[in-house]
Amino acid sequence: MTEFALAEAVGGTPRVIARTLADRLTDAHGHNLGFIYVTSLLANDLASVVASLKVSTGIEDWVGTAGHGVCAGGVEHWDGPAAVVLTCRLAEGSYRLLPSITDAEAAADPAGGLFAAGLGVVHADPRNGAVMDIVAALSRERGAYLVGGLTSSDGTYPQVAGTTVIDGGVSGILLGGRLSVAVGLTQGCTPIGPAHEITRCEGQIIAGLDRQRAYDVMCEDVGIAEGADPRPWLTNVHAALPVAGSNEADYVVRHLIGIDPRQGLVAVAENLQVGDRVMFVRRDQESAEKDLVRMLSGLKGRLTKTPKAGLYFSCVARGPNLFGGESHEMRAIRETFGDIPIAGFFGNGEISNDRVYGYTGVLTLFT
Repeated sequence: MTEFALAEAVGGTPRVIARTLADRLTDAHGHNLGFIYVTSLLANDLASVVASLKVSTGIEDWVGTAGHGVCAGGVEHWDGPAAVVLTCRLAEGSYRLLPSITDAEAAADPAGGLFAAGLGVVHADPRNGAVMDIVAALSRERGAYLVGGLTSSDGTYPQVAGTTVIDGGVSGILLGGRLSVAVGLTQGCTPIGPAHEITRCEGQIIAGLDRQRAYDVMCEDVGIAEGADPRPWLTNVHAALPVAGSNEADYVVRHLIGIDPRQGLVAVAENLQVGDRVMFVRRDQESAEKDLVRMLSGLKGRLTKTPKAGLYFSCVARGPNLFGGESHEMRAIRETFGDIPIAGFFGNGEISNDRVYGYTGVLTLFT
């Protein structure tokens, strides 16, 4: 019995997609868990596809969501209806499904921590303003390292967790037992200046950095000439919040949502406090490519054997929107680790450990 099986289907009606997936899951005999990701054009039909797969494969437990693109092995599918499935056989009692959690208070384990989880694969609804708090609470309360992403869709925002398709919160699966994994995170941005201490702020508005006007500090880092129109200079420039206690490559990126040159203010899509640190970063293909190579080579160096399978969650702003080339990220992963079964999607944000990131790729390898 194989431990993992991968199938993909591209084009056709939801019924054709489901039948194609079932026909290609020839190695899924005896499997009891499936991950499924569909493109936005199939978001409204995720429930029917999963229902059909339950009947055809006998697998009752499914987790997954929709993205503007999906990852299948060494390729990415963006245009048209497409779906990818990764199935596996896990020991009885070694996993626990997570229903939709819509607020941080509900993240506590109702069983009192009786289930020891090492990894959680979760999917989140970006329309829920408490997603970041839920993810942090879920990781803390369940003691699991989380990986996953935020749904991206032009229609509905479905998540599947077990027997039903849901939306609105954070759902997925907790994995325990003797599971062995390795996780890597790659950034799509590069710092263009040092980290600065926030010395004056209110909510999302930064007034002072290093006891200087925040706008002036940003201009110096970015290279904006005094009196110049800042808008052309700020194309693809974002704010980044370094993760405390981690290395310099670990930071969460947030949009610049406003500037006020007259008052010296910079507004960031994150609630901040005095004493927090922030730096300015630029998103571009060259820096993203270098960091992708760094992440893949670092992961390979940590492994002692070829991975059995993997999950990849990337930002919708990456893929062809950043790299241009067809299936660039998935081809890089395959060139590094070989032709292993990998499934995933391109979402509105990425989850790694206890944080929601942006412009990143999160690769989880089952070893």
